[in-house]
Amino acid sequence: MMTLEQALNHKVGYGTAPLGNMFRDVPEEEAQKTIQTAWDQGIRYFDTAPFYGAGLAEMRLGEALSKYDRDDYLIGTKVGRYMTDEKEEKEGIFQYGRQNKIITDYSEEATLKSIEQSLERLNTDRLDIVYVHDISPDFHGDEWLAKFEEARNGAFRVLSRLREEGVIQSWGVGVNTTEPIELVMDLEEAQPDVCLSATQYTLLQHEHSLERMMPKAEEKGVDIIVGSPFNSGVLLGGDHFNYAKADAEILNKVKQLKEIAESHDVSLKAAALQFSTAHPAVKAVIPGSTRPEHNAQDVEMIKKEIPQSFWRELVDKGFISAQAPLPTK
Repeated sequence: MMTLEQALNHKVGYGTAPLGNMFRDVPEEEAQKTIQTAWDQGIRYFDTAPFYGAGLAEMRLGEALSKYDRDDYLIGTKVGRYMTDEKEEKEGIFQYGRQNKIITDYSEEATLKSIEQSLERLNTDRLDIVYVHDISPDFHGDEWLAKFEEARNGAFRVLSRLREEGVIQSWGVGVNTTEPIELVMDLEEAQPDVCLSATQYTLLQHEHSLERMMPKAEEKGVDIIVGSPFNSGVLLGGDHFNYAKADAEILNKVKQLKEIAESHDVSLKAAALQFSTAHPAVKAVIPGSTRPEHNAQDVEMIKKEIPQSFWRELVDKGFISAQAPLPTK
């Protein structure tokens, strides 16, 4: 069975959220070609979730990987939501996904149901990493701590048991804020070994993570996987920041970063990927895309030479925290 270390080619995995028809209706052929390109680049760690298009991303990933030996790649998916056959009108970032109604539930029974459904959609007999998805303020507001308690008594116990039994390799939480990761690392009765932190340790946003989450991860020996290293694409010229429309302040900051990068002949994509993986707590970065050529670029860019003068200027001008570990190559 492949380990996470073996699966990570140059610390790059592939995040499949866009394959759930995030923001647009992605043709099946394009989705399959994107996964194939990731595979051809040597990527062997694939992250997905039932939430991504109401199971669409999992189905597309399962289809693409079914022709390969199951021991040759790792799949990370998530629990906290399961699907029903009932249909509903969708809105938000996955409005173009499947119409199946999604139930949010972190109990033991729902966790097992979610895993069973994921196995079927992914066309596999096992999962490698399972994250408890979105037990965080951005999804549940003031109710997030109550949801966390539900997961503590349900999903965390189930996943700890499955890990002990050797059914899964690892578990943790997958969220867009730092507090749930900090909280789960402090638990005595259920210790995660890997957590997925999306949007929170990037060129644009990392100071808060450096205060508590990253030092705690190092102290506890918990691996951090960085999701959405481009903050939903705004770092690469898109108009979304952390899954919402970017405001003028963010767009201006990106513009300044781009100007500095160009003055050093540096790709902002390369800088973003290398910055996110420079911290010793970070095991991998999992950019997501529906464009095959982007996956090829990701592996190329993480190896690209970046002059130290570029990093120094970003620190001097306050774009990067002085506490942030910097790429050394």
